[in-house]
Amino acid sequence: MLGGSGLLPPPLLLLRGLWLLGSFSGLLAAAGGYRRQVTLQAIPGLNSSSTNLLHVRAVGQNDTLHYVWSSIGAPTVLLLYTQSESSALRVNWTKLLSASPAGAIWIEPPGSVVYSTAIVFTKVFEYNGANVSALSKGQEEPFYPTYDLAGFSWQSVNRTVNQTALTARFQGVDTSDPGGAFGNGTISFQVTAYEQGGRDGPLPCLLHTANSSKVEFIMDNVAPRGNSSRFMLEVVTVEERGGRKRLQSVRSIDDEYTPTIFEMAQLVSESHNNSIGPSFFQWKTTAYGSREASRENAIRCRYRPLQTANQTLPGPSIAHAYFGEGLGLSHRIAAINISFGGEDGEIYAEKGYLSWSALLGFGTPPKDAFSPLVMTIVAVAMGTPVVLLLAGGLVVLFARRKRHSQYQPIN
Repeated sequence: MLGGSGLLPPPLLLLRGLWLLGSFSGLLAAAGGYRRQVTLQAIPGLNSSSTNLLHVRAVGQNDTLHYVWSSIGAPTVLLLYTQSESSALRVNWTKLLSASPAGAIWIEPPGSVVYSTAIVFTKVFEYNGANVSALSKGQEEPFYPTYDLAGFSWQSVNRTVNQTALTARFQGVDTSDPGGAFGNGTISFQVTAYEQGGRDGPLPCLLHTANSSKVEFIMDNVAPRGNSSRFMLEVVTVEERGGRKRLQSVRSIDDEYTPTIFEMAQLVSESHNNSIGPSFFQWKTTAYGSREASRENAIRCRYRPLQTANQTLPGPSIAHAYFGEGLGLSHRIAAINISFGGEDGEIYAEKGYLSWSALLGFGTPPKDAFSPLVMTIVAVAMGTPVVLLLAGGLVVLFARRKRHSQYQPIN
């Protein structure tokens, strides 16, 4: 309420000032920042055939990021950082589809690549999750036959490319499925590229930069082979010899963007000379059991320790085409298993749907922080009592001085 002078009382002035500060900070955060010119293209095969090879090219200032996705063999993404705005992907299809694909994929000019790595999605495990605590303690659970993703049949990615949204999807089925689990079911990898930094709208609301892309692992209507089935995805990383991936757990007290989830897990490589920095693979420890992700259909996500592989990359993939057949000797290979479902694991049995998202890219992994709105609320909550105390003190002091001033001095 306005006073006689038309001015707001000091506490309300503070509240309005903090609100304006929070709004201005939000506008600055939403203004974006570094921006890349991104193209997403399905590379045609021999005689324009629809062989699944997707190229995401993100051009920046004096550099280019290449993400090369493929479901030839196990679903794989190559992450290639070049110090050239004109670097280009080259593919020898005859060699790539042969029994010896080494050297079939390269970047021109050859000397422009200063850092390269790969992430391979090799297998999906299904196990009896009746005793969830046993898996978390590293004990063996009864596993069903493994789904080897290198043996899946994948639909043409060209039909799913969306240049406006910068998305594409690899969707596959297990053609050697003896139990009929894939009668109406599919496993998919949805790819999303970004031109600039921001935050996804749907849960888990991952924070991304212009130097990153997102992959979403989706199981849709794959019939469980048991009453208490849980699923686990094997992820394999390929790192240059001398470098290594480190598994980190980043915890926070803030669950503003992903309610009830306080942990971010990430695989981070060491920095390399002349590069944009380390590469990373990052995810929040939750999956969702519905296309409309919500807190109610959240599925707990666990991960096991990162394990160094025995100098071999399981199954065929385009990693062999870029790094060479002897990549187990020239590169460091490690694997991690990410499982979905704990006490809440029955959500998949009820809904028949599972979605898990991860961010991958270059540089320092994005880190969640309190939003301007939360900071404003905290500032108001902490600042208002102080202002009220100061205002009260000033009022008391003024009243005392006014009372003393009413007495006339005695001559």
